[in-house]
Amino acid sequence: MQSVPNNAKNAVTSRPDRALVAKGGATPAASGSEREFEYRPEDFDTIAKLIYKRAGIQLSAVKADMVYSRLARRLRALGHTRFSQYLAALQRDAESPEWEAFTNALTTNLTSFFREAHHFPILSEHLLRHRGRDLSIWCCAASTGEEPYSIAMTCVETFGRFDVPVRIVASDLDTNVLEKAREGVYPEERLDKMDAERRQRFFMRGKGRQAGFVRVRPELTRLIEFRQVNLLSAPLPLQGPYDVIFCRNVLIYFDKATQADVVRRLAHLLRPDGLLFVGHSESLFHVSDVLRLLGKTVYEPVKAGGRRVA
Repeated sequence: MQSVPNNAKNAVTSRPDRALVAKGGATPAASGSEREFEYRPEDFDTIAKLIYKRAGIQLSAVKADMVYSRLARRLRALGHTRFSQYLAALQRDAESPEWEAFTNALTTNLTSFFREAHHFPILSEHLLRHRGRDLSIWCCAASTGEEPYSIAMTCVETFGRFDVPVRIVASDLDTNVLEKAREGVYPEERLDKMDAERRQRFFMRGKGRQAGFVRVRPELTRLIEFRQVNLLSAPLPLQGPYDVIFCRNVLIYFDKATQADVVRRLAHLLRPDGLLFVGHSESLFHVSDVLRLLGKTVYEPVKAGGRRVA
């Protein structure tokens, strides 16, 4: 959802599933008198407009209660008593650090190691096809790090060593999840579905007070540069071309116009023979003039050779 700008994360996360969805007015379930803070339908409408403008995230009325619970923490921390008061203060200062907290609060991060596992053998095959040159990968919805670390593990396994000829950039809109990603520390149960060889090769088990947690080995962490990036930024603050871009489970949180704008700018950063990976429920047929489906939610630039993914 990138947390989604997010990225959605990062357009945003984490979004991955990186953000909150759809647009429209809101009718909060409880009246202002039943809540700690006054929260009116027009407050939700303002929030929806602000987060859409800032991160491309669309909020539907069914998210009104979740928005309240997420932002109530910010009102409490800042000493506000009404949502209108908080929003007025936010809008008075376009450079306020509270914008970051506001955006972080409204991005959702759902991710796991080797999620949508069918993409990683395709990634490995693509890297081998172009071995002999320095390669670059951008993961634009890094969330708490599971996806970029899965990409890095795939690179190491593909080349059989840690000093791979691959530069990996991992970005998200949400600064909180990026910090967790940089730390690379996870509850041990997050690795339950990972085979023992991978766990031993890429993670260190915690001891003492850190028992029950694992840390990504520094040899793997060094392969990744973590950056905050808003996918709505124009121009994007990254230099291509990239051999591979992962933008999975982010685009579904944007409307069609925002999707098209983001995808066209991503396509511009791809090599002519590069690949764009998207989520299993995402389709890019509305930008078929720039990207062509290879199969299994993998796309290539239209000017590429039109090969198929097995």
